[in-house]
Amino acid sequence: MNASKILTTCAVACSLVLASLALSQQLASKGPAMEVAKEAPEAPKQKVVKTEEEWKKELTPEQYRILREAGTERAFGQVYKEFKEQGAGTYVCVGCNTELFTSNEKFDSHCGWPSFYDPADSEHVKTVTDLSGGMVRTEVRCAHCDGHLGHVFEGEGFDTPTDQRYCINGSVLRFVPREVAEKKAEEEPESESKDSK
Repeated sequence: MNASKILTTCAVACSLVLASLALSQQLASKGPAMEVAKEAPEAPKQKVVKTEEEWKKELTPEQYRILREAGTERAFGQVYKEFKEQGAGTYVCVGCNTELFTSNEKFDSHCGWPSFYDPADSEHVKTVTDLSGGMVRTEVRCAHCDGHLGHVFEGEGFDTPTDQRYCINGSVLRFVPREVAEKKAEEEPESESKDSK
């Protein structure tokens, strides 16, 4: 093969690789988005138990796959991009509205999924040993609806107060911006004073 054929072949291969990368980035940007609450949700006061049919009606197919079937969203997708750009607020479970994490414990671990170094309240999450995929990991689940959230890893050397990384699927989180929660807090005293009259 002469030099011009080699150069032509390399140019075609490079063009195909670049087109493939552009297409995958375009598809990633059109992936599922993280839900953002317009109103502060009511947290559950007890365990949340639903049939699989009820879960399927309430969740998107992606949320159901992750929350109820222990799936994993694609790394570095649209949800992760949105997560990195979100400001102050809380993250609640899409299945039951339990507050799981806050922006105070959020950090960028560059792993492709939302990361937190601690939950908002340790009683709102539970951990179980996960032996799937031929490895031993610690799975993180919502304590109220038993939904799969992701995994927690320790001792990775991150400069955080706990040296833990709660690696969470953003598709099963609902972001509640601080101003939405503050608006609800301002309205509650008014409604309580009306109720007491």
